[in-house]
Amino acid sequence: MINLVWLVPLFPLLGFLINGLGRNTLPKAIVGFVGCLTVLASFAVSLGIFFELNSAETKSFIIPIFDWISAGNVKIPFSFLVDPLSALMLLIVTGIGFLIHVYSTGYMHHDAGFAKFFSYLNLFIFFMLLLVLGSNYVVMFIGWEGVGLCSYLLIGFWFTNSSYASAAKKAFVMNRIGDLGFLIAVFLIFTTFNSVEFSSVFPQAADMASGDSVLILITALLFVGAIGKSAQIPLFTWLPDAMAGPTPVSALIHAATMVTAGIYMIARSNILFTLAPETLGVVAIIGLATLFLAAAIAVTQTDIKKVLAYSTVSQLGYMFLGLGVGAYTGAFFHVITHAFFKALLFLGAGSVIHAMSNEQDMRNMGGLKKKLPVTYLTMMIGTIAIAGLPPFSGFFSKDEILAHVYENNKLFWLIAVIGAMFTAFYMFRMMYLTFNGMFRGTSDQENHLHESPTSMTVPLIILAILSALGGLIGIPAVFGGGHWLAGFLAPVFETSASKSAQLSLDHTTEYILMAVSVGAAIIAMLYAYSRYVKQAHIPADEITGRKGLARLSYNKFFIDEIYDTLISRPLNTLSVFFFRTIDKAGIDGLVNGFGKGAVEASKTFRLLQSGMVGFYIFMMVAGIIALLAYSMYKI
Repeated sequence: MINLVWLVPLFPLLGFLINGLGRNTLPKAIVGFVGCLTVLASFAVSLGIFFELNSAETKSFIIPIFDWISAGNVKIPFSFLVDPLSALMLLIVTGIGFLIHVYSTGYMHHDAGFAKFFSYLNLFIFFMLLLVLGSNYVVMFIGWEGVGLCSYLLIGFWFTNSSYASAAKKAFVMNRIGDLGFLIAVFLIFTTFNSVEFSSVFPQAADMASGDSVLILITALLFVGAIGKSAQIPLFTWLPDAMAGPTPVSALIHAATMVTAGIYMIARSNILFTLAPETLGVVAIIGLATLFLAAAIAVTQTDIKKVLAYSTVSQLGYMFLGLGVGAYTGAFFHVITHAFFKALLFLGAGSVIHAMSNEQDMRNMGGLKKKLPVTYLTMMIGTIAIAGLPPFSGFFSKDEILAHVYENNKLFWLIAVIGAMFTAFYMFRMMYLTFNGMFRGTSDQENHLHESPTSMTVPLIILAILSALGGLIGIPAVFGGGHWLAGFLAPVFETSASKSAQLSLDHTTEYILMAVSVGAAIIAMLYAYSRYVKQAHIPADEITGRKGLARLSYNKFFIDEIYDTLISRPLNTLSVFFFRTIDKAGIDGLVNGFGKGAVEASKTFRLLQSGMVGFYIFMMVAGIIALLAYSMYKI
């Protein structure tokens, strides 16, 4: 089955071609069927690969597809790497991707661009699978750029709205900043190791000294790429704006595909980062700052999708914090659990928006628990999971990261726990404002309220089950478990594990740390309940009713405005200057000057063509005399 891995990206590519070429002729039923079936087929093959790999003695296979780049000493094959890390990512991308496709058949059913939407979704899955499967940095970079392109197409899917088109452009441009760092890193990797193949680069890197300046530079540049793709400070503002796309797009980008690319790339390059502790320190600091800042913004947002968007940024911060302290397994564990509960929460939010006739402001909701029972129950499971309450999946993955952070830096741990409190508060705040109390919308909205169709609720139920039980793959030894995930991923992180200290907390300390984080989440949940259910508090108007930190938080600490003032406007002004003076007056003036000079000269010389034979004889004699004079001068 492993040798058939090429089928995994091929199926979504075929779906893209069929739906893309037949977008104006195929009926919606066929489009939805093709779009879903191709991803399901990829999931089936991925499942077979996973089981075969799990039972095989060898845990890493390179599957050549074709000879690609060969020029002198440069040989870069187009080949796929199948190992525990890529096998798990295949299941996440195709599994969650399939559920999102099924959900989209109901959510986008009335949209005029239904076929185009599904073709873009299939293309997105194709490029993400390339990114995950590539056996070298160049193939990974193709997928990296591909998901950036597809995010632009999907975020700006409703491009007739200028703000949506601007959000798509913003995502594309900010990702290009990070991509430049990744691209330079690839060139530097080839220069240093004379290869871009993981199987060649990593063993060579393992023999280098820890703290080598070249490794620090390479990893720093790779991290710049991860910052852009996974929305970390300072390149995080594109991700909340990505809510402009249809809700299934938000779920796909935020949960299963694009934003996890940076985490995957660092996890794949773990030995490089382990041997660059200075870079890991920066990764941890950036992750910590991002998780806290995004959580502080989320606590005051009133748009249900914006709350979830900043939640994603914050959770990605946790993953980077885990990577920064060397908890590669813990960070990837959180990638898996986050894919479950964040896809669930976004699709649940889409179900609410669908029922509310496209209303996204939570202040205009309330009392939806009875009208949308399936949506409410499944979203509550997702909320409990993301809040880190046992025994749901988020508890195990988040606490594994926090345990490693505690052993590495006590101050970082304290800030991360406060961030976890914020997470529990803003998530239960979202639930209480949406589903509890009295309905605050219009009478037309109230009359329209109904549970979503089966095509939308079934994916919610499946994701709720995964969110509840997903933590079972990583039960720690303190609870008597063997942490299956750590054992399965051990071959990927084996070299890094041999060169870094492992978690050595005693069980008593682990119990105390878990009790503190769970206690903090429960306190935040109870405070949210008291404020938004018992007191029935409704968030104030953003202009007149918010002051101090609340106003700063609601306005995202004016970071977009700061970027606009310090970067966008000066660059625009400089661009206008270059256009008017350098481009238009200088370059265009020079080029057009040559043209005008030739025209004016031709007007003058044209007068010599008078048609008088006597004048031509005179000019001929004058020319002969001039030639004779020149000849005599030369002698």
